[in-house]
Amino acid sequence: MDSTKKYLDKISKALEKNLDERESLIKNTRQIITLCSESIIDCHKNDTKAAAKKILQAKRLLEQYRKNIDKALYKYLIPSEQEFVEASSFLALIQGKEIPSPESLKVKDESYVLGLLDCIGEMRRDVYDKIRVGKSEDARKMFEKMDELYLMLYPFAYFDKIVKEARRKLDVARILVEETRIAITEEIRRAELIKSMKK
Repeated sequence: MDSTKKYLDKISKALEKNLDERESLIKNTRQIITLCSESIIDCHKNDTKAAAKKILQAKRLLEQYRKNIDKALYKYLIPSEQEFVEASSFLALIQGKEIPSPESLKVKDESYVLGLLDCIGEMRRDVYDKIRVGKSEDARKMFEKMDELYLMLYPFAYFDKIVKEARRKLDVARILVEETRIAITEEIRRAELIKSMKK
């Protein structure tokens, strides 16, 4: 039994270390999530310069954690990677650029898919912001991208057991797309009515 105790003590110390690293990682990655959230707010304010700066800070922090992380703990990095994908993709869309690839962002496939699903919500908000200030054509263009992105992501419902929350996020995204479609249709009709009245 002495040898068994020795093995268990060794396992206990390893698990203790693992637990400490997990708690430290969760605590420290909150800063990444905060930076990405602030970046999205900057995008909605059309301050893309400030948004890009915060995304760069988040990227550097993510790279730092990736270097020192144990593979078993990587799953705790997924939420911050997800936020990073969402913020980076939304900034690119606001700037009229292509959504960055998972390779360029250096994120896991799961983080990429979930981050893009969350980005649909920000695209919807941008459409409504544009409608409010009378930019109907810009709103329509953003909606088209939003709809296209949803359709590209829809098949990932099949991988719900691997990509956690994919199906739930897709269900939310479907509702957002349909609600936005109604809003954009009403806005186009309103704009056409005003145009014909002016004539």
